[in-house]
Amino acid sequence: EEVFATVMNEHARQLGMTGSNFSNSTGLPDPNTYTTARDIVLLSAALITEFPRLYARFSMPEFTYNGIRQVNRNKLLFRDDTIDGIKTGRTKSAGYCLVSSAERDGMRLIAAVMGTGSSARRNQGSLSLINYGFRFFETRELYKRKDIIASAKVWKGNMRQLNLSSPSLVHVTIPRGRYN
Repeated sequence: EEVFATVMNEHARQLGMTGSNFSNSTGLPDPNTYTTARDIVLLSAALITEFPRLYARFSMPEFTYNGIRQVNRNKLLFRDDTIDGIKTGRTKSAGYCLVSSAERDGMRLIAAVMGTGSSARRNQGSLSLINYGFRFFETRELYKRKDIIASAKVWKGNMRQLNLSSPSLVHVTIPRGRYN
């Protein structure tokens, strides 16, 4: 358990999760286990991009394992068909929590709502954040893969200048209507 928590913390740091610490593999309350909404969003984004086949399971309304039917407790899946995950939770110390994600018109948003007093409040808070984000923000493509973004002069090299590009698409999310 201790070694597993160490590996979790190391991976969390690699993801940029600077406000989290894990002391067990379950996530159950412990004075040395804590996180932030920001860190949960970073972890969720990594799940979505690094494990898309696994992530697809988070949108399943139900599944049966070992003869036991499990119903997805994320009620937002049934209220908005653009929402495709992620995780509900509740502990006495953390309250009702929900990390949700939705994709509309090629833009993905992730919302983390923590510490509410009921499942209805976590659902409404999450849906409000998601809808706010889609209403007031937009994602634009800045550069395609391998587009030349800039050139840099090379001093004492084999070439006079070097073209700089990105190995992947470059997007930016900005307030709606501000793209020029």
